[in-house]
Amino acid sequence: MTGIDRLGDVMGSEQFKRRAALGLGGAAAATVALGGVASAQPTAASEGVDWESLIPTSADLSRLKINWTYQAQKALAGGTWSSHIAFSDPDGTLKPAVEDNADRVVEAYSVNKIAVAVAVLDKVDRGLLALDQRVDVTEAIVIQDTDGIFGLDGAYPSSVTLGHVLATLLTVSDNTAVRLCGLVVPALELNEILRSKGFTATQVVPVANPNRFFLGTTTPRETFTLLQKLVRGELLSAASTAHLLTVLRSLTSFNDGIRARLTSPERLNVATKAGWFDDGRNEAGVVFDAQGKPMITYALFASGAFRGDTASHLEDYGATHPAARARAGIGRAMYDSVLRVTANTPRVFRARGHQPYNGG
Repeated sequence: MTGIDRLGDVMGSEQFKRRAALGLGGAAAATVALGGVASAQPTAASEGVDWESLIPTSADLSRLKINWTYQAQKALAGGTWSSHIAFSDPDGTLKPAVEDNADRVVEAYSVNKIAVAVAVLDKVDRGLLALDQRVDVTEAIVIQDTDGIFGLDGAYPSSVTLGHVLATLLTVSDNTAVRLCGLVVPALELNEILRSKGFTATQVVPVANPNRFFLGTTTPRETFTLLQKLVRGELLSAASTAHLLTVLRSLTSFNDGIRARLTSPERLNVATKAGWFDDGRNEAGVVFDAQGKPMITYALFASGAFRGDTASHLEDYGATHPAARARAGIGRAMYDSVLRVTANTPRVFRARGHQPYNGG
């Protein structure tokens, strides 16, 4: 059986289950499932029914398409998934497209670097830190893990601005940058900042050194909520919000999952952060339309036994991993849905234009 055959089987077998997940009316869902052909005749029992309200909107159809794609890609990839995806109505109201174990506490891995950045920028907003202040990069603080860039410098000590630390934290996901953030926001203070903003499951794990921590846990719903509060301007100042979203939308940010099958201009409309370790493969972010309106918020966490060679999957953190391939399919479906629907959301975060450069 080919992947396409399996994809069709999954979509066919799951379509009515997803009606309930999307909250579509029975008649509307039946119409969608039957290809839009409504053959039922009015009866006495149906008099007074607002049939117009049962017709799915383009946003309803987009949520249904996203749910179908998610369920199909999840089945093809295997593993244990916990996810939350919501799509905006024309009036800007988000409604769920996927709620799959959304309240399960999961290992966040590097997805929690968004939360770390929020804590740092919170102190910037309060005048306790500044993006142009410098932090020291010593040899002892550098993690030689083959990820990031600080381990490639080969010459220490040096110093960088806090703005540079956040850029490397969120784009190339440099783990040394986590330690550098810990120099200005110790673990216990970081957790308290997050709790004060309502995030009790999104917490780092302190260690003996108060300035160091493991990246800890979250739930899909809390990460989703954090991203929603961010784009609504409820977490940080307008300047810090724009700064954080600009970094997450950079073409240097993660491209092997949700953005893998998008063009460069399309990628600039997706703010995303991935996280991986052991058998976990996670990604969370926001999809904007061309006008910079936040249309889709997603939080996808997957781990466990994926289909295929499990041993090789443990060593694969790239686009060839089953979970990354699944997210690539989900990402294309989400972006295509955004192209068809325009939301009247109040905040606009327009992407920078793509400007290739050849040095000199």
